[in-house]
Amino acid sequence: MTPFTSGFVGRRSLATLVCGALATGGLAAVGVTALGPGTASASSHREAPLISGQPQFDNTDVYAFVSPDHPDTTTLVANWIPFEEPAGGPNFFTFAEDAQYDLHIDNDGDAQGDFVFRYTFKTHVKNDKTFLYNTGPVESLDDPDLNITQTYDIELLQLKDQRVVKKSTYADDVPVAPSNVGQASMPDYAKLREQAVHELPGGAKTFAGQADDPFFLDLRVFDLLYGGNLSEVGNDTLKEYNVNSVALQLPTDMIQESADQPIIGVWSTTQRKSASGEYRQVSRLGMPLVNEVVNPIKDKDKFNASSPWNDGDFLENVTNPELPKLIEAIYKIPAPKEPRNDLVDVFLKGVEGLNQPPHVRASEMLRLNTSIKPAAKEKRLGVLDGDNAGFPNGRRLGDDVLDIALQVVEGELVGAKNDLGDAVDKNDQKFEKAFPYVALPTSGSRGPLAKGTTGTNDVRNQLGDALQPAGTTSGVAGMDDTTLIAVSAASGAAGFLLIGTGLLWWRSRRRAY
Repeated sequence: MTPFTSGFVGRRSLATLVCGALATGGLAAVGVTALGPGTASASSHREAPLISGQPQFDNTDVYAFVSPDHPDTTTLVANWIPFEEPAGGPNFFTFAEDAQYDLHIDNDGDAQGDFVFRYTFKTHVKNDKTFLYNTGPVESLDDPDLNITQTYDIELLQLKDQRVVKKSTYADDVPVAPSNVGQASMPDYAKLREQAVHELPGGAKTFAGQADDPFFLDLRVFDLLYGGNLSEVGNDTLKEYNVNSVALQLPTDMIQESADQPIIGVWSTTQRKSASGEYRQVSRLGMPLVNEVVNPIKDKDKFNASSPWNDGDFLENVTNPELPKLIEAIYKIPAPKEPRNDLVDVFLKGVEGLNQPPHVRASEMLRLNTSIKPAAKEKRLGVLDGDNAGFPNGRRLGDDVLDIALQVVEGELVGAKNDLGDAVDKNDQKFEKAFPYVALPTSGSRGPLAKGTTGTNDVRNQLGDALQPAGTTSGVAGMDDTTLIAVSAASGAAGFLLIGTGLLWWRSRRRAY
């Protein structure tokens, strides 16, 4: 039995720990921590100097799990474009056309990809004489009112010794689910999501489109490790932000080496087309959180351009991690002794007897034992709490990877028992029960009008003085309450045009005097 198989009871959030520390007048009994080769921020959100300025190419998270409703399949999810503000128009969020978005699978543990599923995207504009993303309510992916659309192709590359031995088209001209502009623009976004799920040969499925960011955590670790006094915890700082998501569900027997060797490694990369026409890798992600805190600044861009085969270059960052030393300096919590071979086993090789393939080459990727069936009831701490279907055996959407990694990096497996966490235990949105599983994206029409408010006062608050001619003290000139209620149901282009009409009317009236 590995150290991972025993569960824990009486786990406490950092908020509880903080209260206890303050009550006793000290922090020595309290812990905050960070991850090891999967450390502490927002997985791969703005994690390296170069990629932070290229959000369309920035891979934020990767997930790999046995599909809960189809356990003979494996689902991979990869996300791009961190911190998408839902109302961030008029240029909403598209995949880059000059990029290759790749999902890699290593099915024999040699740190080389055996399969690559390559997604490439095209953008289509119906009317370039308007600034609008959509020109009216969108009811389907082929709705003429959806002005800007995307489609994608999937290319399947099969490799041996890091060389492509076979290349084939796996999907062609598949529609992408659009950004969720708002309730007036997309009154039934779930229907659009459903239309973007595409069936592939052999029982596989694919999806690409916007989704709620499934990663949940308190990102304020960067403010002197949660404020320097553990006061900055308990707030999901990714709440109501979206990402662009790619999901692929594959028959498990298609991607595993054999029934006797069911462990696969998964990671994702982004290649960007250079001025010379060549594609160069600019982003890479497997295990969550690696490139934020484990790798120092000098290695971050190098890591994003590297392959698992070369991860020996970064081994010292794992065996001698910086973060536990910072925690010791700030909170006086002793850092575990180095070298941290426990972190190498968990994050670079897989757990022996669980998800470590035979003859494994240490390298950073998610490792999933596809023979382990989905849990009847998932536990957010995964393997650490006795749920072997969860992280670090792959990664499910609901796995609390920050808490798990915090506890492991502060020595949970080498005798330093702890109950560390950031007091954010679940995502703000519920995940779907069927493919692609990610939650629907947050709508751009947040606020009173988006919630169905029809009161005239709310409308006046929203529109302000823009529709009120000089000298008007209440109401909106020329509009009764029925009209105002109608306005409250509109947003986006309709609201903008209404304001414009009001201003023109106002100017006309002033000229009349």
